[in-house]
Amino acid sequence: MRNEVSDLSLDAIFKAYDIRGVFPEEINEAVARKIGNAFAAFARADRIVVGYDMRPSSIPLSAAFADGAKTAGVDVIDLGLCSTDVVYFASGSLNAPGAMLTASHNPAKYNGIKLCLAGAAPVGEDTGLQHIKNSVASGLIVEANVKGNIESRDLLAAFGEHVRGFIDRSALRPLKVIADTANGMGGLVVPEVFAGLGFSLEVMFGELDGTFPNHPADPIQIENLADLRKRVLVTRADVGLAFDGDADRVFLVDDLGEPVSGSTTTAIVAKGILAKHPGERVVHNLICSKSVAEVVRESGGTPIRTRVGHSFIKQVMAETNAVFGGEHSAHYYFRDNWRADSGSIAALVVLEQLSLSSLPLSELRKPFERYCASGEINTKVANPAEMIETVASTYGGDQDRVDGLTVDMGDWWFNLRASNTEPLLRLNLEAANSSDCEARTEEVLAIVRA
Repeated sequence: MRNEVSDLSLDAIFKAYDIRGVFPEEINEAVARKIGNAFAAFARADRIVVGYDMRPSSIPLSAAFADGAKTAGVDVIDLGLCSTDVVYFASGSLNAPGAMLTASHNPAKYNGIKLCLAGAAPVGEDTGLQHIKNSVASGLIVEANVKGNIESRDLLAAFGEHVRGFIDRSALRPLKVIADTANGMGGLVVPEVFAGLGFSLEVMFGELDGTFPNHPADPIQIENLADLRKRVLVTRADVGLAFDGDADRVFLVDDLGEPVSGSTTTAIVAKGILAKHPGERVVHNLICSKSVAEVVRESGGTPIRTRVGHSFIKQVMAETNAVFGGEHSAHYYFRDNWRADSGSIAALVVLEQLSLSSLPLSELRKPFERYCASGEINTKVANPAEMIETVASTYGGDQDRVDGLTVDMGDWWFNLRASNTEPLLRLNLEAANSSDCEARTEEVLAIVRA
């Protein structure tokens, strides 16, 4: 058999770390079936696990993906509705490749596919996605003499027990927790994870609804935290948790209704993990605050700096046997979770740290916040590579090219890197105080926008 998928349409949906596009114009059942077939052939396994989120398009896309895999002679374990970290758990515990049908935090019109190999090993552009794309583009469909079978399996309870295994339940206090799951998969997963822990848990927008009727499931945008922030204040909760659509990321809101950055959460979790695993390595991406590496050292660990992106984090964790990895974008990775990220595990580790402290989160966070950050600022430029060289020649300081350009001027630093998909430069800058941060940010942007 041959297919009719054009190279142009594949270019639109194959990203650096996953597959994502508008349904049904860019990704539909025909495309999903062919990707499922190509992935099954690439993974070279007897079985794969497949899960999907609450978007209306996820059920038909998942069925088509599974059908493509079965055509290649591979058995499919259908996990049904689940979060992305449940798929990673299934891939790790069953030692099978996995696929999650989701567009994560993107709007309702989008859908996509996140892939991993057995043991939740990442599949990115350089570790299989390009090969799968080429296979689909070639038009060849792998047809086995005997089609694979499909088996439904519910691993939610096992996942909840796994997540709770990362904390000491006897150390927990009866904290009041508000979880805004934004009508995403957290509405199914979070109550299971919190079962029996003694917290007072309130779930906001827990109904699974992939049209996102209340607000987008994208908690990195501060406007999407508004409902949670208000609810935390009204109920006098100890902490707010904001999950994205597929619930593999979590953002924190403290008892005063103030958001907590991914860098601060990384530092808090790192301290908690190192208390149980002294002397271990912790990976962080290079746009995390300098305070992350400082906290890791102060906690007896060794910080390791890496590129932005989950495939790089997981690769470096595997190479260094790091116990934990964190990204400023609120992805948190755990060695004992097959180096996969999980919003639920990160949330419980933070709640454990809060329980062990006599302080509210608004006070607990302060020692971890030592600098002022610009946040990520995107600028369209005609030639990103050329502009990076212009900026590099403007500054001295310590410079490296681990990921784009990082310039460390001592009392302030910045990273400037190009988007993988658009003519954009992304600036992240950090300084000792807000006035310096604002001034230095304007200074660098003036060069980029000239």
